[in-house]
Amino acid sequence: MVFLKNEDEIGLMRESSIILARVFGVVAGVIKPGIKLKEIDKIAEVYIRDQGATPSFKGYGGFPASTCLSVNEVIVHGIPDAYELRDGDIVSVDCGVYYKGFHSDSAYTFAVGQITKEAENLIKVTKEALYLGILQATEGSTVGHISSAIQTHISQHGYTTVNVLAGHGIGRSLHEDPSIPNYGKKGRGAPLKKGMVIAIEPMVNQGVAAVRYAKDGWKIVTADRKLSAHFEHTVAIREQKAEILTSYEYIEKALKV
Repeated sequence: MVFLKNEDEIGLMRESSIILARVFGVVAGVIKPGIKLKEIDKIAEVYIRDQGATPSFKGYGGFPASTCLSVNEVIVHGIPDAYELRDGDIVSVDCGVYYKGFHSDSAYTFAVGQITKEAENLIKVTKEALYLGILQATEGSTVGHISSAIQTHISQHGYTTVNVLAGHGIGRSLHEDPSIPNYGKKGRGAPLKKGMVIAIEPMVNQGVAAVRYAKDGWKIVTADRKLSAHFEHTVAIREQKAEILTSYEYIEKALKV
């Protein structure tokens, strides 16, 4: 079932999203070679709780951490452990915040130190695909408009979408209808209506689309061990232009870009 939000509810989701955006700014400031994934997770959790909010991911379906930290060939759902980031790694940070009854969800792929040109391009194209999908997120369009825009951009650059994973509706629950795949055709899928709030999240592989599931029951990695990138925003459907509730503003300030 798709739950439409009124303006008051979207306002609360905006508050949740602002907290989340600031979490990403804090995380951006500590990502560097030598830091352990579990240290990043702890920093994020402490900040979230200091704002009077709750980490959406911790305990969700049994997930043991506040963030998903996915390095290099890990696509999503990486559990923060004692791994120390190294120069040349890329790391996707996926995090959610629960505040005043509503969730927000966002992801960003960071470069660790100096990365290859190939990794830089993968990150760039994935981020572009997110915003191209958001441009289609208006009343009167369909989920397929978003999916098609993402898939077209990714394919044009020789990359592949992760077809077994998708974006989703979001609100009082972390995952709501509709599903937002990163592949599809315009006009297909659920119609987009004012008041819907969705998480759009392209997950893009450098190589094949096939994935492999790790023994820990959470981590999903590329089947060919090539790199994967992930970006995500929480977005409210409007009549003329989507409203992006989450933000990369604080990341950009931290990274001075």
